Amino acid sequence: MTDPAWTEAGERLLEEITSRPNMMKAYHRVVSNKGAAGVDGMTTGRLKEHLQREWASIKEELLTGKYTPQPVRKVEIPKPGGGMRLLGIPTVLDRLIQQALYQELGPLFEPGFSASSYGFRPGKSAHQAVAAARTSVAAGRRWVVDIDLANFFDRVNHDILMSRVARKIKDKRVLLLIRRYLQAGLFEGGIISARNEGTPQGGPLSPLLSNILLDELDKELERRGHTFCRYADDANIYVRTRRSAARVMASITSFLEQRLKLTVNQEKSAVARPWQRQFLGYGMTFHRTPQLKAGDKALARLKSKLREISRKGRGRNLKRLIEETTPILRGWSNYFKLSEVKKPFEELDSWFRRKLRCLLWRQWKRPLTRARKLMQRGLSEERAWKSAYNGRGPWWNSGASHMNEAFGISYFRKLGLYSLLNQFHRFQYST
Repeated sequence: MTDPAWTEAGERLLEEITSRPNMMKAYHRVVSNKGAAGVDGMTTGRLKEHLQREWASIKEELLTGKYTPQPVRKVEIPKPGGGMRLLGIPTVLDRLIQQALYQELGPLFEPGFSASSYGFRPGKSAHQAVAAARTSVAAGRRWVVDIDLANFFDRVNHDILMSRVARKIKDKRVLLLIRRYLQAGLFEGGIISARNEGTPQGGPLSPLLSNILLDELDKELERRGHTFCRYADDANIYVRTRRSAARVMASITSFLEQRLKLTVNQEKSAVARPWQRQFLGYGMTFHRTPQLKAGDKALARLKSKLREISRKGRGRNLKRLIEETTPILRGWSNYFKLSEVKKPFEELDSWFRRKLRCLLWRQWKRPLTRARKLMQRGLSEERAWKSAYNGRGPWWNSGASHMNEAFGISYFRKLGLYSLLNQFHRFQYST
């Protein structure tokens, strides 16, 4: 029998969401996150003044079911693997309300989520997902069903999602508000287009809603007894044989497309050995007890970013360029701190030092300047002149012995160049 007290509390959830303590907590979170303005141009710095003037009427609209969210501002950013990712940036006010919703709804759904779901959850992380994947392979599950959902956040079926939300939310005003957020128009180039599907990334509520929907996949995999790791819409299922992997791929694809109305990207999904695929940027070796390593795509993306900074840095002070790259290198190495293979770190360090030497060689331009700079760095006059006039290009010279000798590791260390290899050794020592 339903507990009357629980029913009353459940049907008055919106009062809890709009309560002063919850709204103050949401306000501080939204302001600390900053973020871009939405379609109304309001920044987080102006939110307090707006709330002091308008909150009473906004709250009344929320409680009576009359509040209508503003359209989200469409922004497209490049995906790491190519293509564009659609973001929908809500207004600051709508981010505040979504954050308040998230703070009350999260605890209702979190306890029921799968232990194998790691994305956008308190106390869970990408590192935990990667470590769990490695453990699964080490246990003998040496085939992976790597499922990629095509444009997941743009394709979410609203009716299916709302039916899952309604299983725990009994306050119809909250359900109506969530649906209105799902259907808020998309503003681009002065035109507002209606949305009948999808939950664009950019608002505080979107990650929770995606986990609510994909929890259906998690429960199906658990029901079948599968070992899996899911981070948002990245799902890897680990099995022991190729035949079972092919069978799982077919049946789970059917489940996703028929039950959840989601599309599996056949080009990016695969049945393969785990060391032939990458999960959350990490790869692993083929050993019986596999070692984690930075994936090839992640290495290529970092190189591309450093290459772009180097290109813009022609003519600039080398120390300033190095300072600009430090946060990027530090962030990259911190993310890949689980890596057990040092070669990529070593090669990246060497490659970037060569890029910097190439930059110096280009900046000097004239052979006379090049000879003088090499002599200043301790090379003999004969060798400096011979090197300056060798007729080779900047990239060849940046890897030649005269530049390596004149501008060795110690030179870049004094300039403050962040060493990925040194950080790798620190991580290994700390573990």
